[in-house]
Amino acid sequence: MNNAPAILKSLVIYAVCVPLAVIVGYTLTDPMDYSTFAYAGVLVLILIFPLLLRWHYPLLLFSLNASVYMFFIKGRPEMWIVMVALSLGISLLERAMNSQMQFIRVPQMNWPLVCMLAVVVFTAKLTGGFGMRSFGSDVGGGQKYIWLTVGILSYFALTARRIPPERAGWYLGLFLLGGITRAIGELYPITPSFLHFIFWLFPPGAFDPTQSFELGVTRLGEVSLAASAFVFWLAARYGLRGIFLSGKLWRPVIFIVASMMIFLGGFRLTLLSYLFTMGLMFYLEGLHRTRAMMVFVMMGMLGIVIIIPLASHLPFTFQRSLAFLPLNISLEARQAAEGSSEWRIEMWKALLPQVPHYLLLGKGYAISAEDFQNMGRDVAFHSVDPSQQGLALAGDYHNGPLSVVIPFGIWGVIVFLWFMIACSRAMYCNFRYGDESLRTINTYLWASFLFLSFRFLFLYGTMTGDGRVFAMTAGFSIALNGGVCRPVPQPVQARQSMVHPAKILPRARPAFQR
Repeated sequence: MNNAPAILKSLVIYAVCVPLAVIVGYTLTDPMDYSTFAYAGVLVLILIFPLLLRWHYPLLLFSLNASVYMFFIKGRPEMWIVMVALSLGISLLERAMNSQMQFIRVPQMNWPLVCMLAVVVFTAKLTGGFGMRSFGSDVGGGQKYIWLTVGILSYFALTARRIPPERAGWYLGLFLLGGITRAIGELYPITPSFLHFIFWLFPPGAFDPTQSFELGVTRLGEVSLAASAFVFWLAARYGLRGIFLSGKLWRPVIFIVASMMIFLGGFRLTLLSYLFTMGLMFYLEGLHRTRAMMVFVMMGMLGIVIIIPLASHLPFTFQRSLAFLPLNISLEARQAAEGSSEWRIEMWKALLPQVPHYLLLGKGYAISAEDFQNMGRDVAFHSVDPSQQGLALAGDYHNGPLSVVIPFGIWGVIVFLWFMIACSRAMYCNFRYGDESLRTINTYLWASFLFLSFRFLFLYGTMTGDGRVFAMTAGFSIALNGGVCRPVPQPVQARQSMVHPAKILPRARPAFQR
């Protein structure tokens, strides 16, 4: 006997699958066309949507520091941009369907971020719009608006839920160890050609094909950043006390090996970030008040004694990383480091006179065709060579304050300072009053934020890049601690009522009653 419901179900499945297979097969006739990727991407998104509903938040944490490009989407956005949009959208959908799903409310953080979004939107509207040349627009620069906007939204995506304290170590690993993916791109020169499809997802590093690959000479900047991510994870997971004073030999050995790999990039700023963050953690953990202080001082002095005579014999990337110290390094390494500093200073001198013109209305990020033609005649770039003109025009000033005031004027400066003050207060409170089980992680986040603020204001910074880092660091701290921690109120002791001395001392009898 025929089963009518089963037959009807099969017909429905065939009615959906067969036309879908025909459409997909037709689009795949031109597999490298972006429309093909779009159809395939939508189909894959539908198929994996149940997995995203379950794992979108861990994927968001992993993507924030990972270097993964969505090559099948037009414009090749990075994975974190896509995951912030998906995770925030899913969280809003869950909030609409279930009133018990609440975002972590921190008004002192929400308001400056909302105001920053308003400043970005109004500046873009008044200075040329959100055009993107990759989508055929005559105006470029829209990619920076997307980076900044999605970077701000990453805070709200992270604070959509509380990170369970018992799984803090797992989520911390996802958040920090995603940076290890940066090292994959540096493997391009030594990877067989049949495996080059890997680099569709993991972009290769800035390697010059005309030069031979030589370890210690070729600057492996992404490997240096990956090593920093691993070192910071160790410090945040175990603390310096747990690394060196726990009695587990593998921890200091791995920590030292990863620390040495930071020198492979040849970047002074990466080394300074490592030294300052570890120094702040050493102080915040209170190790300067223990016997470990003398041990670390002796180790530091021993390292200096070894480095001073051997500095000129170290590999080139090591020497370039140490160029900020008064050491006897090679002339090539010294000139490379000083040249990098000089062109930044020259760029800042050329741009500083333009600041008053952009105080009320910022320049924005829009780049028109006329800008490319007139950049050589623009008075803002007279003292800057052509390579620096391109950086200045694109808004890559390599200076934190300039990257805020020139694109967004005085309004951007006010809102950004407001946001940094709110971040400082929230992260300090979580460090000072947070749960004891999260003490080590909160110590790292506070130390990292302090150095990021110092670097942004005085050394190097970009509004689009560092603004996202500030937002996601504060968002992770708030999600980890369930908000901004407050000091635990001390129980108030009940005041004892005063008793008159006459009620305590025995009353004397009158003489006539004796």
